[in-house]
Amino acid sequence: MYNNDQRIVVTLDAGGTNFVFGAMRGCEYIIEPVTYPSHGDDLDMCLKTIVDGFNEVISLLPEAPVAISFAFPGPASYRDGIIDGGVSNLPAFMNTVALGPYLNQKFNLPIFINNDGDLFAYGEALCGALPEVNARLEAAGSPKRYRNLCGFTFGTGFGVGLVIDRHLNLGDNSCIEIFCMRHKRMPEVMVEDGVSIRAVKRVYGELAGCDASHLTPRDIFEIAEGNQPGCQASARKAFDEMGETAGNAMAAVASLIDGIIVIGGGITAARKYMIDGIMRELRAEVDTLAGGRVRVVQPDVYCLEDEREFEEFCKGETKTIYIPQSDIPVVYDGKKRIGVIFSKLGASRAISVGAYAYALSQLDNA
Repeated sequence: MYNNDQRIVVTLDAGGTNFVFGAMRGCEYIIEPVTYPSHGDDLDMCLKTIVDGFNEVISLLPEAPVAISFAFPGPASYRDGIIDGGVSNLPAFMNTVALGPYLNQKFNLPIFINNDGDLFAYGEALCGALPEVNARLEAAGSPKRYRNLCGFTFGTGFGVGLVIDRHLNLGDNSCIEIFCMRHKRMPEVMVEDGVSIRAVKRVYGELAGCDASHLTPRDIFEIAEGNQPGCQASARKAFDEMGETAGNAMAAVASLIDGIIVIGGGITAARKYMIDGIMRELRAEVDTLAGGRVRVVQPDVYCLEDEREFEEFCKGETKTIYIPQSDIPVVYDGKKRIGVIFSKLGASRAISVGAYAYALSQLDNA
């Protein structure tokens, strides 16, 4: 949609340690990122850092930007640009801060702030997984096309973003969340405690009978691969259990959105040990009181990381029927199916593309 757009939007990747500033045109970065320490425990210093970072980026651009658009940790009232407090990795924002209006005063530009899960999903829907899947379907001669996407991020936390009919769904309260759903194995515990960096470390430590607090997910992946000392079986099981826990929560979302599922985030480097658990839950069945069994997710679910499954997914079940009382044919693909695919852009780039596209969509529809 915006791949050839010549307008420039300034972006920010806001982390607890560093703020990385950039600019995009045509869904591509046009300058080298500018990185500043976040000073996340001092509000005045943090705000100065944000202003200085944006000013430096703007000074490097060939022309003036049309907007500033970025992801920022919540909770927040994103449409109003208000950070509502409770930002654990940026304690300077523990109280309510009118960040959007503040930046608007400083730069006299439209300011758009969103959740990173929302922007990840939007970026993948416009320039990543969704167009790739649709292109593969078209190349295979299938009439099927997808317009809906559920984006999930695995990292420090468990995030979600929803794109419906190629429009980003922000909800009425800027509060579409998955982290607080129930953990499959521990229903009184939130699911994020089973789908996150801390979850992989905890489960590996429990299974291997060791203190894993010093390990990173990368360390545990290397143990699973047999490249680092440790319990290989426990490492693989830790990732599998994370996939299962995530898949259980994802099934509820997928059942309501009925679209492509795309997964991103740093932990997905270990995807080969998570995907089986994810697929088990997305293909799971439950009992009925009448003695039958029904699928939790009604459409067939395909793993699009598997080339054979992708081919079957593309094939579908194309049929020709005729309009009643005529010989006029109608060709359609009646097979209900969705696919699971990992990020084609990488989470950070997808978020930036989502921020870019969101800003332009808001300007175009103003």
